[in-house]
Amino acid sequence: MILHDFWRSSASYRVRIALALKGLCFEQVPVDLVSGAQRSGAHLALNPQGLVPALEVDGLVLTQSLAIIEYLEETRPAPALLPKRPAERAHVRRLSQAIACEIHPLSNLRTLNRVEALAGAEARADWNRETIAAGLDAFEALLDHPGFAGAFCHADRPTMADCALIPQLYNADRWGIAYDHLPRIAAVAASCAAHPAFAAAHPDRDHGAAAPCGYRV
Repeated sequence: MILHDFWRSSASYRVRIALALKGLCFEQVPVDLVSGAQRSGAHLALNPQGLVPALEVDGLVLTQSLAIIEYLEETRPAPALLPKRPAERAHVRRLSQAIACEIHPLSNLRTLNRVEALAGAEARADWNRETIAAGLDAFEALLDHPGFAGAFCHADRPTMADCALIPQLYNADRWGIAYDHLPRIAAVAASCAAHPAFAAAHPDRDHGAAAPCGYRV
């Protein structure tokens, strides 16, 4: 497997967590979003959208983080990142999409650059803090469901929803957005912080140090 990603990209971070949870080895090819490497001809040949991540696997090139995670779930099902029951699977997908489809698009690099171009750097910061904070408030309410055990987003083991939430919390930390007043999210964050797969996938990990199989550089 070859993962084309950017270390600070939320979408890339989601996939790295999923790979680490499943103990899958991969080679990492960095794509520097800040310098515009995502718009190079080589990267556009992999992903015409000019986005990360892109995963080369099984003779395919897969894009869109949740689609990648679902492919890994279908082809490498253990350990499971989706529950068995249809209603529970739908809920985990709902949580995942609440992050990936609602919060993240409003605070990705292209959106923030456009806001800054139209209204300035202060507006960029205000926009990002307001949208992330409002999204996390809604996510906290979504966690109020019968399957919430207080350890992870659903039941007592990580799912795709945790793969989506933790990168968004990393973004919140970067922008100084508190979420300690959201007890369910805070509980999930603490559980994930203690899990080795989440540590292995973290953007700030020391890539020069020995890494587990799930995160080989």
